[in-house]
Amino acid sequence: MVRTKKAAQAAFLLGGGKLVRVNPPSSSVFLIGMMGAGKTTVGRLLARELRYEFLDCDRELEVRSGVTVATIFELEGEDGFRRREAALLEELTQRPQIVLATGGGAVLRPENRARLRERGLVIYLQASADEIARRTSGDRTRPLLQIASPRERIAQLLAERAPLYQQTAHLTFQSSAASPLRLVRRILAHPELQRLRWAPYNH
Repeated sequence: MVRTKKAAQAAFLLGGGKLVRVNPPSSSVFLIGMMGAGKTTVGRLLARELRYEFLDCDRELEVRSGVTVATIFELEGEDGFRRREAALLEELTQRPQIVLATGGGAVLRPENRARLRERGLVIYLQASADEIARRTSGDRTRPLLQIASPRERIAQLLAERAPLYQQTAHLTFQSSAASPLRLVRRILAHPELQRLRWAPYNH
């Protein structure tokens, strides 16, 4: 049953949500947030519900370069990786009807923040430093955490990046330890996602 925009808004407000008016220029959805916030998992589920293509920026970069993100960091440093990331974001953010999971540091460059916000609906998946540390514990694929005290590094990165995530995002959702599927349902309940879900070109 197709719901009207007013009905979608009413349902969201009755559920205790805060209605935020956004006007993204395209049909794509861009997920931002720290490593371990669940962007890839949530992105795949969200893309399935919207019938969109799912893309992971880091994985796409690995496919195109033929090496892992960790190897790019090792050979070219973080600056080299960020240049590659920016060039890829310039391309991917122009595609219609995609759900794009960005890397945790994608918001560091002003041009990336502008492209994301201007070209799609940006959703910030917010998670605490403790939750991120729990989710990334033992993960050897994340170059920035290969140090003696990864929890301290996570807290530092979060403090630096949180204002940039908030500045870039149209919408923010808490990415807790709850089921990713429940989180996707919460996201889809927002009127802006209802608009995308029931848009004529989505059927």
